[in-house]
Amino acid sequence: MIKEYKLLSEYNQLMNQRLYDSCSVLSDDTLHKDQGAFFKSIIGTLNHILVGDIIWLKRFSAHPTSKKVLSDIATIEKPKSLDSMLHTDFDKLRNERENVDKIITQWIESLSDKDIEGSLSYQNMAGQCFTKPYSSLINHLFLHQVHHRGQATTLLSQLGIDFGDTDLIELID
Repeated sequence: MIKEYKLLSEYNQLMNQRLYDSCSVLSDDTLHKDQGAFFKSIIGTLNHILVGDIIWLKRFSAHPTSKKVLSDIATIEKPKSLDSMLHTDFDKLRNERENVDKIITQWIESLSDKDIEGSLSYQNMAGQCFTKPYSSLINHLFLHQVHHRGQATTLLSQLGIDFGDTDLIELID
């Protein structure tokens, strides 16, 4: 299972890099323009992906197998809502994205199959408590990004920017 998460972590980092490279050619006005997406703009969508990652990494950091490797995530303020605009400046947002991607990669590298056998208890943003399989929540972290990156690439496509290949198969040996 960890081998698959390592693949997803590598894919995640590569796709985020490509996404930010594609967005870097856009003007600030275009990045912030409401295009009718769920998080309105490209910058809003990029912020939401980062918000989701920070929230989930903070939850994962409470698990005994992840406390040490995710200790840096404790220095990042927990977003107040799912549509929080952590950074309106694209370069600052990109730097934070790269930092969080490194944290995710280091965290996944530190885990073993045994580490993820149990469950994780957490509270959602509304304060409701849940306990779910740890491995399923890791899957959710990566699938959440895939979902919203798809929205961002659609917005880019509407602006005439061809994002290119997004298939995981590119990284599978």
